[in-house]
Amino acid sequence: ATIDGRVLQREEQPAEQRIRLVLAIREPESGRAIRVRVNLPQDQDLPGLAEGAVIRVKARLMPPAPPMLPGAYDFARTAWFKGYAATGNLSGEVVLLQPGGQGGWVARTQRALSAHVRANLDGSPGAIAAALASGDRGAIAEADEEAMRDSGLTHLLSISGLHVSAVIGAAYFLALKLLAMWPWLALRVRLPLVAAGVGALAGVAYTLLTGAEVPTVRSCVGAILVLIALALGREPLSLRMVAVAVFLVLLLWPESLVGPSFQMSFAAVIAIIALHSAAPIRAFLAPREEGWAMWTARRTAMLLLTGVAIELALMPIVLFHFHRAGVYGAMANVVGIPLTTFVTMPLIALALALDCVGWGGPAWWLAGQSLELLLAIAHGTASQPGAVTYMPAMGLGSFALFLAGGLWLALWRGRVRLLGLLPVALASVLVQAEPGADIFVSGDGRHLGIAGEGERLIVLRDTRSGYVRDNLRELSGMAGEPIAFDAWPGAECSRDFCTATLVRGGRAWHLLAARSRVPVEELALAAACERVDVVVADRSLPRSCRPRWIKADRRMLAETGGLAIDLARHRVTTVAQTQGQHGWWQGRLARNAPLGVNAR
Repeated sequence: ATIDGRVLQREEQPAEQRIRLVLAIREPESGRAIRVRVNLPQDQDLPGLAEGAVIRVKARLMPPAPPMLPGAYDFARTAWFKGYAATGNLSGEVVLLQPGGQGGWVARTQRALSAHVRANLDGSPGAIAAALASGDRGAIAEADEEAMRDSGLTHLLSISGLHVSAVIGAAYFLALKLLAMWPWLALRVRLPLVAAGVGALAGVAYTLLTGAEVPTVRSCVGAILVLIALALGREPLSLRMVAVAVFLVLLLWPESLVGPSFQMSFAAVIAIIALHSAAPIRAFLAPREEGWAMWTARRTAMLLLTGVAIELALMPIVLFHFHRAGVYGAMANVVGIPLTTFVTMPLIALALALDCVGWGGPAWWLAGQSLELLLAIAHGTASQPGAVTYMPAMGLGSFALFLAGGLWLALWRGRVRLLGLLPVALASVLVQAEPGADIFVSGDGRHLGIAGEGERLIVLRDTRSGYVRDNLRELSGMAGEPIAFDAWPGAECSRDFCTATLVRGGRAWHLLAARSRVPVEELALAAACERVDVVVADRSLPRSCRPRWIKADRRMLAETGGLAIDLARHRVTTVAQTQGQHGWWQGRLARNAPLGVNAR
């Protein structure tokens, strides 16, 4: 449709050659104001297309997509809490009805800072430096993003506890040392309290500058609680502090509890506190008479041990939500975290400060070299054999056991805490023993994957969509490029259909999958359906098509969503089973409802 909308938010994504806009528009039928998120090709950008602008454009809008398969990413739920009624793409010429300003001062400053950083640093280092300075990740190349993820370093790209803590810590340290040089003030004012205030202001400013996303706000809240504890003379890093931070975050964003960002952030912090509060670790780090070499070796070993503890704590969460995890993240982080915290970020801050007098060139060069080293570590780690492990969808029971065991290890003291290893061990056994699904069917019926026939996934259609390919590969737990049905010896394909026979649970299962929408003679189709157990099609099939078990056609999939079929146990898991009665899942009825209307 052709829509008129006011730009609420603009996000530049040079790596994708597009601009992402959030628009306020009127719902076509009811006239109600709704919010939609659309993508605009970068070459169609216009002067004045900023926050507050009013545009007229042709758009293709669709309801936010539910999970493609059971256990996949649920964008519909995310969009529900962000208030998006639809997403889509803009096509054709954009007509600027009313130019906007440059947005609020925060948005203007963020964009200007990101552009300034990328103007001083080219390529991937400039994109990552812009992310560290302003929170703008839109220019990071997909290959670099994937390497950072597979090496366990992707947390360095999102503004979170590490970055906020580094900024607040630097501000606290500088304020304390500089103010101590003023004897009159040092003798009359409690400087740690003043330094804590300066650090808090720096943290809030950095949070606002980088977009004030929920993970950043959460990290800022936790860091400010640490400053308050320091100012009061209390233990700054304690599980009580974590409990207060959790309470405040859930009070503001209760939906974040089920998200990976919340779980990973607090799991990492809890792991650090639990590890450093253990008696053997306290004894290992206790002050003693030793040379600087031994002191450095002890701290380095502790850094490696902390990285391993964090990786172990995060592994179940990462596998549950993303079905893939980097194996060598602990070793990469031993270098990556200190490099980013103590070298790259200070150099970027120094370069920005020196740019005020035109002397920032050398600092930018050094910052670029440090980021080149970080990227080399990421790509080198991710390219190692076995660097990434895949796992099919983990059951809620196994995930709950992992969480229960981890919390027991963190909350108890003494030898009794070791009892937490029992549920962790049981969950590990259950995860390894639980077989994955054999057949995966997307919610639209177009994409089908077969697992368990060798080391690679077999797919019905060879697609260029990385989203589809990654979902099928990750949820099946299979690495490598998928094999098309045409190239698999176990399938027979015509122009319109493919058939395959799978042996599971001591019997042969016969599969029939539609490849086209060309009309087929009904009697021939009915005869073919009678000879198979499972039929998959992206169109509605006639009632005369009656397979022995499942007819996953468009009519059924509109109500169930994507399927994961376990042949040996004769079990089918659907997306609908994981959605309940929540407003972001409407099944078949939502397809006929106007945008923004919750169909019943």
